[in-house]
Amino acid sequence: MKAVLHRESITLWPDCMDILLIAATAKEIEPFFEYYKNTKKTQNIDILITGIGLTATTYRLLKQLQLKRPGMVIQAGVAGSFNKQIPLGAVVAVKKETIADQSVIELKRLKTLFDLQLVPHDQFPFKKGWLENNNEALKKLRLKKVNAISVNEITTSKQRVQFYEKSFQPAIESMEGAALHYTCLMEKIPFIQLRSISNYIAERDKTKWDMKKSIVNLNQELIRLIETIN
Repeated sequence: MKAVLHRESITLWPDCMDILLIAATAKEIEPFFEYYKNTKKTQNIDILITGIGLTATTYRLLKQLQLKRPGMVIQAGVAGSFNKQIPLGAVVAVKKETIADQSVIELKRLKTLFDLQLVPHDQFPFKKGWLENNNEALKKLRLKKVNAISVNEITTSKQRVQFYEKSFQPAIESMEGAALHYTCLMEKIPFIQLRSISNYIAERDKTKWDMKKSIVNLNQELIRLIETIN
């Protein structure tokens, strides 16, 4: 299955909320496709593979929202964790997001656009520099709620890890989460971001990653959410 823009629609029960499920790559939600094709549950679901990164996600998500406005957007994907107390394969839900590398390192300190006073901390959709998800659906999830950062460059430097931890105290890192939060907050559409931990940040030895377990667990939680969201 190719990780390119991919959209399918299915309408089983006419009275269900329309849901848009997005992922950066098809591989991350591959197990969900079997459920999607074979379930007898009554959901209206569109699937959008956005491509990797903030730019691709923002563009393709907004294009899709212009075609059809859903009642809920769900983003599912793997992520790296700064916190080794969160086990590999654990699934979390993101409460707050920000773009970490939209910044400059000055006098041995990371300064964001907000620190540089180029953008007000509370300029909508930001609150104190964060993109917060306050919808009721997120609050009802029993998953651990975490703060996350999005980056354009995957973090491999221990020094960069220290900068991010000091500035943001994030639990996880992805390359697409802030695009979801920003776009849906601007469009006033409820959303949920699910992430499964595949690796620890700055650990580039992929023999220590657990991509298989993280994808299995992610899709189990995704299916559970889809079945209970209404």
